[in-house]
Amino acid sequence: MMFLLTLMMMLVEQAQAPSPPPPVPAPVQPLPPLPSTQLPGPQWNPVVDYVTPGQDEPGYRRWMAAQQWRPTLVASFHRYLNDAGVAFVVPTWQLLRTASDWQRCGAEPFEVPPPEEWANVVQTLRYVRDYVVPAVGPVEPVSVYRNPALNDCAGGAPESVHKQLSAIDMVPLRPTSRPEMIRRLCAAHASSGPRYSVGLGFYTKLRFHVDSWKYRTWGRDDHGELACDRSTETYDDPVVAQGPVADTTKN
Repeated sequence: MMFLLTLMMMLVEQAQAPSPPPPVPAPVQPLPPLPSTQLPGPQWNPVVDYVTPGQDEPGYRRWMAAQQWRPTLVASFHRYLNDAGVAFVVPTWQLLRTASDWQRCGAEPFEVPPPEEWANVVQTLRYVRDYVVPAVGPVEPVSVYRNPALNDCAGGAPESVHKQLSAIDMVPLRPTSRPEMIRRLCAAHASSGPRYSVGLGFYTKLRFHVDSWKYRTWGRDDHGELACDRSTETYDDPVVAQGPVADTTKN
């Protein structure tokens, strides 16, 4: 009997004893930082060198709202691109950007090209989709159609294919270097450019030109050498418009 009483007292004492504190977790080791070239942030924005306020997306929305007929015409252009299978290569509104010098020339920041020119951009967009984007990643157009008056004011060549909506000036949205961009685009152009009749040109920083008018290349690398093996000294499609970037080569 005494044994049972002693055992019961021991069980009561154990139940009343405070529980031991939970173990302290080991400190979590922070992950190593990404290499500086992969860090996301505002430092990578090549568009800002060529697109001024008013030609950005808020500016596009204001431009659309300024005239009641514009949304209908833009929708028709988008449907045409969709029927041709190239509506989503880049956002349609970016294909309406005019020259980077639109403000100096007193022109509109955006313009829907004449419907008779719409077919000319289809082959260019196919090449961008099939070869440019796989080479350098997503791109953003910074200058596309220029009407004859704007082309003259911006210093474009009389034969500029921007007037026919065949040319797109763009920048890559994925971080890269200019030499790497040139290397990749020149390689794609050498193998596939002839089949699409593609012209490929390079300007300052990361801006480059693609059209589907004639197979050719132009522009120089950072060492002053011809960018592509088949580059020429002749600029088939020059234009002054470079926005904030000073440049003696024209697109």
